[in-house]
Amino acid sequence: MNKEHISTQYDADLEEIRTRMLQMGGLVEQQVRQALAAYGSGELELLEEVRRNEEKVNALEVEMDNRCNHVIARRQPTAGDLRLVMAVVKAVTDLERVGDEAAKIARIARQLHGRGMVELPGFSDVHVAAGIAVGMLKDALDAFARIDAEAAKRIILKDLQIDSEFRSILRELITFMMEDPRTISTALDVVWIAKALERVGDHAKNIAEYVVFVAEGMDVRHSYPAVENALG
Repeated sequence: MNKEHISTQYDADLEEIRTRMLQMGGLVEQQVRQALAAYGSGELELLEEVRRNEEKVNALEVEMDNRCNHVIARRQPTAGDLRLVMAVVKAVTDLERVGDEAAKIARIARQLHGRGMVELPGFSDVHVAAGIAVGMLKDALDAFARIDAEAAKRIILKDLQIDSEFRSILRELITFMMEDPRTISTALDVVWIAKALERVGDHAKNIAEYVVFVAEGMDVRHSYPAVENALG
């Protein structure tokens, strides 16, 4: 009975760190959406909410590190359990950095609306990149919740899509700056927002890679051909 109790508590500890990581992910996803909404509207309350959530995310990072350290020290997990704990540790770091990117978008949005945004005629804006990045983050968290390696591999390949979108935005903004110097300040700020979204996509891809590692014990970092072959 004692061994059974220990085993049950061990399983509960593993489930708890996974659940808390996913809760942190939900908060970070909300933070990114709020930052993008603030970019579109300039609403001060949204900007303040992003700041408050950043503090919560930072606190969760510390909490999760402590929880994972506790599990490793007391339970000494091996094999698949150890892969899960290590994946949570790494995913928490990526989520905290996504929170940093959301805070960056919010700060830039405040600057843009504070000085009055200059229109960039015909510019498609960052909405396409935002949709890809937020979608990747949401899908990566869903894949982690299910430990779905196949879904995770599809997310990894989407990173190429958001990289391409960033390059397209950059080319368009450079054209605006060359043709009309009045757009330079706004265009540079939008470049930083687009870059932040690209980084959100990078972190979502990282989380998807951890899912593959947990599910299959395979390290697919920097291995696009291997991922493509695995999807067949």
